[in-house]
Amino acid sequence: MANEKSNKCLFDLTEHEILSQIYATHVYDKEKLDVLSLFTMAKNTLNRATCAVDKALSMGTSAPTDEKILDASFSPPLCTLKLISYEMQCCKSNTQCEENDPMIHIQNKALSILKMLSGYSWDAKAVLTLASFALDYGESCVLAQNQSSQSEDDLAKSVRTLKQTPVLLNATQLQKHKQDFVDLNKVIKETLEVTQCIFELVKQSNYDTNDVADLETVLMGHIEMDVYWAIVTIVAITTQLSCLIRDESKKQELNHFAEKLKVIKIKLYEQIGIYKVHKEKTEAYSKLVKVIQTSTEITVLLKELINPRSNIPPLTDGSTSKPVDIDVVKEKNVLLLISDLNISDEDIALLKIIYNELKKEERHKIVWIPFLEKRTDDQEKEYKCLQSKIVECQIPWYIHNSTMAHCKLSEESCRFIREQWHYKDKPSIVVLNSQAQVKCQNAIHMIRAYGFGAYPFTSAVEENLLREEGWIVFTTNHITQRACGIKEKKHILLFGGDEKGIQKFDKKAKTLLTVSTDKLIKEKDISIQLVPIGKDNFEHFWSGVESLFISQAQRRTLIDNEGSIRRKEIQNLLSFKNESTTWAVFSIGPSVVMFLGINTVIILDEFSEWKGKALKMTFKEHLEKKFHSSGTSQGQDSMKTEICFDCYHMEIPFTTGITPEPMTCSVCKAIMETNIKFNCCHKALKDAAANKRP
Repeated sequence: MANEKSNKCLFDLTEHEILSQIYATHVYDKEKLDVLSLFTMAKNTLNRATCAVDKALSMGTSAPTDEKILDASFSPPLCTLKLISYEMQCCKSNTQCEENDPMIHIQNKALSILKMLSGYSWDAKAVLTLASFALDYGESCVLAQNQSSQSEDDLAKSVRTLKQTPVLLNATQLQKHKQDFVDLNKVIKETLEVTQCIFELVKQSNYDTNDVADLETVLMGHIEMDVYWAIVTIVAITTQLSCLIRDESKKQELNHFAEKLKVIKIKLYEQIGIYKVHKEKTEAYSKLVKVIQTSTEITVLLKELINPRSNIPPLTDGSTSKPVDIDVVKEKNVLLLISDLNISDEDIALLKIIYNELKKEERHKIVWIPFLEKRTDDQEKEYKCLQSKIVECQIPWYIHNSTMAHCKLSEESCRFIREQWHYKDKPSIVVLNSQAQVKCQNAIHMIRAYGFGAYPFTSAVEENLLREEGWIVFTTNHITQRACGIKEKKHILLFGGDEKGIQKFDKKAKTLLTVSTDKLIKEKDISIQLVPIGKDNFEHFWSGVESLFISQAQRRTLIDNEGSIRRKEIQNLLSFKNESTTWAVFSIGPSVVMFLGINTVIILDEFSEWKGKALKMTFKEHLEKKFHSSGTSQGQDSMKTEICFDCYHMEIPFTTGITPEPMTCSVCKAIMETNIKFNCCHKALKDAAANKRP
């Protein structure tokens, strides 16, 4: 198979066949080289040499003026350059096949050079080969120029003879081989450009691609191919130059190589363009992050975020639709509402209530940023409709901006809002003080749950409310009025799953409600409230849970016992989000007692058998005993968690660039595997159970 590939025409080889050969020549990039300095040296030499040949051919080429100054401390790797030169010029054909087909000879020489340079990076391989050719070609041109000089000395003449350059720039020979020299110079220039593109692309790719993984994927395999073709072409040029110097009739056809390099050059320029755009975006984003994080005035932050490069007033008064200057929020605390055009009437009404309370002190302003990464024809109509709602509600909040044409955020601003403030295409309220400090990254769920009772809507207030009333209120109070039973410390069953499962569970759970009419059970103060999480409130509920999870996960200092338990409870709840199996959370008021999984309906079916026992102990105590005795639960302080699925997993509600701290499985306490999800299949518990079996 290897021989078949070797005997195949160079231009007929597939990309896979070429890569399989050149990858075999490469080892770890262990050799160090100042690629920039060596490339600068090679470029200066070849520009001068090709200019000299063009001048001799009466092509009228002017001398190059863009030569870069070399680093005086740079010492070129002469031994390596000489070895490459020897490989290109002096090694004879090893087989009859190489003798008969120069293409195979060129290909084998290129592979030999790649093996010789196995420890160098791919761009260094190309630059070293180019520099080796530049050294030989430049030296030949210098000696040929001396030949035409009146002051040529005997030493130069002897060296010229040894180098076999007597006919290189001879007028008669130049005219005889004029087209060959024209083609040669053209391919040399193409090779120089391609090598420069390879070097530039590698330099750009090293800049920063951590946040754009696709860029590295685009390059994979292509740089190696481009380096291969550059080296192959340099070998072909060397072969052709040798024929011309010796005035041999058997010459190498270079047009195929020139066409190949043109295609490669176009592709490389496109890729360099992609990287440059990415670099510009990255620099713009870094600048934005720095300005926002170091701002001490709210006006500076908002100006940089929503309107950094425009003279148009960045804000519009929502009640009058008139433009206003950014100074209207100077020295004010700002509730920054970020959303697409789908703001519910309930949220607008709630914000009106909040505004009516805030305006009493005139210390706060509400600013709405329409988050529109892509514009569609229907959005202008939706935008005007939403504006009219705001005007009708007489909410004098400020909007960026009055028209769809001016309200679109920059790419770096969109990225900042997603990565730094964790925006996830749902309404979000970032609370900022007048010194541009973020006091809460998303207060909308707090506001939905507690209204103005959450004022001033900071993370500290959120933490206090969670301690006092629990996270159940936080995630359900804005969904249904039935959740008011949580505040009244009723027994609560919060449940969800697919619609059929919810209906089945709801029907079974009504059994519990009939129990509450029993006089003796009433004396035990057992009152059960059902809170279903169905399709009507699914998004609102889980949006609140995810927001709370992010808030808790980002609080690295939350190490007290109560906060740790709450964190695990929220983590457990989040693991139920995408389960079609019915799940339930049992609580007494805001205090979570038990998470139930696949056995929820079974427990309800058995309720009639053990409900009487609940009169001898509290309902909570019996429920805990029921699960603990079944051997299907694991105690954790005041919380019990049933091992309800084969694997315990939860999707991470974090945006790009945000990585939470390692998570511990609430079931078996192992560190969860981290991929797209946090995942744990309870291996330790399963192994322990297996070891106990006879």
